[in-house]
Amino acid sequence: MAKDKAKKQPRPKAQTPKGFRDYFGAEVTERAQMLQTIAGVYHRYGFDALESSAVETVEALGKFLPDVDRPNEGVFAWQEEDDGWVALRYDLTAPLARVYAQHRNDLPTPYRRYAMGPVWRNEKPGPGRFRQFYQCDADTVGSASMAADAEICAMLADTLEAVGIPRGDYIVRVNNRKVLNGVMEVAGILAPAEPEKFEHERGIVLRAIDKLDRLAENGVRALMGEGRKDESGDFTEGAKLSASQIAILMRFVDAKARIDERLLQDAETASAQSKAMAARLLSAQKPKGKGGNFYSYRSDNPAQALRNKVTIDYLRDLVRDSEQGKLGVDELEQISSLLEAQGYRADRIVIDPSVVRGLGYYTGPVFEAELTFEIFDEKGRKRQFGSVAGGGRYDDLVKRFTGQAVPATGISIGVDRLLAALREKGRMGSSAQGPVVVTVMDRDRMADYQAMVAELRAAGLRAEVYLGNPKNFGNQLKYADKRQSPVAVIEGGDEKEQGLVQVKDLILGAQIAENATLEEWKERPSQFTVPRDQLVAKVQEILDAHR
Repeated sequence: MAKDKAKKQPRPKAQTPKGFRDYFGAEVTERAQMLQTIAGVYHRYGFDALESSAVETVEALGKFLPDVDRPNEGVFAWQEEDDGWVALRYDLTAPLARVYAQHRNDLPTPYRRYAMGPVWRNEKPGPGRFRQFYQCDADTVGSASMAADAEICAMLADTLEAVGIPRGDYIVRVNNRKVLNGVMEVAGILAPAEPEKFEHERGIVLRAIDKLDRLAENGVRALMGEGRKDESGDFTEGAKLSASQIAILMRFVDAKARIDERLLQDAETASAQSKAMAARLLSAQKPKGKGGNFYSYRSDNPAQALRNKVTIDYLRDLVRDSEQGKLGVDELEQISSLLEAQGYRADRIVIDPSVVRGLGYYTGPVFEAELTFEIFDEKGRKRQFGSVAGGGRYDDLVKRFTGQAVPATGISIGVDRLLAALREKGRMGSSAQGPVVVTVMDRDRMADYQAMVAELRAAGLRAEVYLGNPKNFGNQLKYADKRQSPVAVIEGGDEKEQGLVQVKDLILGAQIAENATLEEWKERPSQFTVPRDQLVAKVQEILDAHR
């Protein structure tokens, strides 16, 4: 009986794993340019670069991702044979805590570092949400001063402007975790003497408030109660708080609307000038988005300082006798004063109680950079672009390693989202210019063509020799077109004998073919014959003409 033939192994599918994507030339170049610009701002502020390992022990990373119930959930982790569980880093902050604890005797105090690179999260992917993405962080470790937090906010504003987000198209929003802790203490879900009590409920509350812009007030309220079912039918368990507890927390959630009301009340008893200022303030702010959580902040509005003051007064009332809450309000007041002294007013950096941040390691001020310009979503509806950066103070993170409290604060920029924002603004995403292509008319003269690209490269120009099959010249020009090359260089046998070379302006040639009649363009030839020793100069001239 014939033996069964072994089953033929199927070919592997050529597809990107779910939640990941590939990045090609122009995207990689754009990211590199952005990172260089951001690094320049960070360096100007006195921060030093750090590149840490992409892999950390699970113990070093800690259980700080949302919805984590087991050590390797939320991260890409595996078990080493002898050393326990390790995982790909999910952010750049937890590794910094490990680095500082390990090398603290050799580092200055405070230690100011920035880091850039990919991070990985084993979460459910979705539109625009990937499991690998780039972050760009800056942190100060070893300073408890609110000046460090104010500096981070100022640096973030400067960074956004440096990469091409104009003033008026962004706002840096600042809150303090201690304020929310004070509110939760008033609501009875935080006991300073028993910090672990109600920890599960607080986690749900924090994540719910952090998603206010997406869930709206009703969604947040539902998560504070029994739970919420989303459009797909998935049910998320709530914190199961009482109606009175939810009411206290919702005073914090809808603080913006209540602050607006207080501004109007103050205007009733204020001078006519104050009334006008309050009216201008309120007319300049229009809630947008599902949760009414987005506001415009106008640089020509003199009442912005009034909003910060009223916000601080409102928060003092909200935290009542909570010592932690009162300390948080005091810290916000310090940050506001320090920024005001440097010229960073509320049209750029504003106190905003709605900022929470989902990660559990924040202990004080928290920051978020939001882009306020409008875009169209996949259904053609107008919406604001939203958050591109976030961070805050995490004084307990290093303590996990050392047993001693080490104050720290920092910010993380989502590089991919910021790149997407710049493309929306038309500041990136234009066709990337490829290299000058030297065509091959005679494969036996490859040395001559290599000499040409060497001269072009020596002059600082991007250039390459066509390395495919040179038999069909049309295919070489098709290749140059696919490479988005601005110029093609041609030297056949006749040109070689005469000491000449042809230089073809591919950009102009495409414009002529697409948009113009011969009469319009007959004075602008797209191909030139020049002496061989003028090759570099002619190519440079063509490139300069298209800049």
